[in-house]
Amino acid sequence: MRGWWQELAGLVLPVDCAGCGAVRVLVCDGCRGALSGALAGPVGPSPRPEGLPVVQAAAAYEGAVRAVLLAHKERGALPLAGVLGGALAAAVLAGGTGPGPGEVALVPVPSARRQVRARGHDPARRIALAAAGRLRRAGVPARVASVLGLRRAVADQAGLGARQRRENLAGALAVRRDGVRLTRGARIVLVDDVVTTGATLAEAARAVRAAGLVADPGAVLRAAVVAAPADSFVRAPRTAAR
Repeated sequence: MRGWWQELAGLVLPVDCAGCGAVRVLVCDGCRGALSGALAGPVGPSPRPEGLPVVQAAAAYEGAVRAVLLAHKERGALPLAGVLGGALAAAVLAGGTGPGPGEVALVPVPSARRQVRARGHDPARRIALAAAGRLRRAGVPARVASVLGLRRAVADQAGLGARQRRENLAGALAVRRDGVRLTRGARIVLVDDVVTTGATLAEAARAVRAAGLVADPGAVLRAAVVAAPADSFVRAPRTAAR
């Protein structure tokens, strides 16, 4: 049955590994290993933007990891959300957000509407949904709370430097009207696919704090991403052998 399904899926899904090009497999074992989250750890972009939460990344944004993320995000390889969601779940757990009191609310950073229309999906939200499923299977009550939205137009971040990204995003995000109700009592974790300069997560954290979603002003706000530049890891991750 599995073989029959794989043959049928091969008619409509990529038949080469999105990470390395190995034939007849969506993601090969080696590339899955790079996205396993076994080497997940804290990352700190430099310079560190003000208000950036504590961020955990599952893997270095290079090689197979970068290729899989781009295939999902830009080329619409939607079945890759499963393996990417597993990586994101590993980053959430690495940050200490495991079984505990209350639910875990994964709050994805929103994409601009024009980007969602162009891509046909919202990558961060889709990965977050897969991650929430992985966390629930690991015994962590988790759900996705899409409570952040853009309240003004922003320029495409591609090609912008760290300062330009901060200026581009300053004040751009806001919590939706029912955001407080939807996250009440939950442990909030901001999530995205990739962190580079940290400007997007810092702005998301500002919006969440301003809306009162983090009731305790001294509480540590956490974030998790699939990947980050290798040199931003607090301790350098080893690159999976290919």
